Amino acid sequence: MKLLLVEDDPTMQTTLQRTLGRRRIDVRVCGDGALALAQWRAIEPDVVALDLSLPNLDGLQVLAQARAAGLRTPVLLLTARGTVGDRIVGLNAGADDYLPKPFDLDELEARIRALRRRHQPIDGEPPPGPKDVGGLRYAVDSGAIYHRADVLDLTPRELALLKALMTKPGHAVSKERLFELVFPGETDVQYEAVEVVVYRLRKKLAGTGASLMTLRGLGYLLREDAA
Repeated sequence: MKLLLVEDDPTMQTTLQRTLGRRRIDVRVCGDGALALAQWRAIEPDVVALDLSLPNLDGLQVLAQARAAGLRTPVLLLTARGTVGDRIVGLNAGADDYLPKPFDLDELEARIRALRRRHQPIDGEPPPGPKDVGGLRYAVDSGAIYHRADVLDLTPRELALLKALMTKPGHAVSKERLFELVFPGETDVQYEAVEVVVYRLRKKLAGTGASLMTLRGLGYLLREDAA
């Protein structure tokens, strides 16, 4: 697989090229935000790992321009900024996952591979995108989920879980599958952690016209409330 690493730290570039290269990931690097978009188009990577702090153009600006230009490559944000607000801004700008620095190289690899699997076409068809459910609307251009005109204030894990359920409204998604999407590469987290995310998300969906249901033995589903 091919990874575009947009990172201005030469040591980080060299380390990730060598380490991930030994794990059969072809890492191409770009250290300048202003040049990232052109390199993104030229390389056509499977995944982009994007640092937020870049010279000339920061990572959020690069991401916004890429999504506006129709580049749908999955993006993993790499940043030392660790607050929930920063994560929400990045994910609402169109990122697919978020990994704060410093990070474990095994977790980085796991998240990169999980993003590629999630976006890998099946039988030549593009992966299904989330569908509108009740009063919830998925904005393809930004990756945000709206209730009427307002962006839902969701944590990255809540957003990942809700997108997974909106992809198959009315159909159960197993706890195991949701765990892969919500906690990619986090081997020290137990499956029960999904229940905590479900509990918090269910409260945030109150009054949106959509309900998150538990189907014992099957998983969870999102359905439109009856009128």
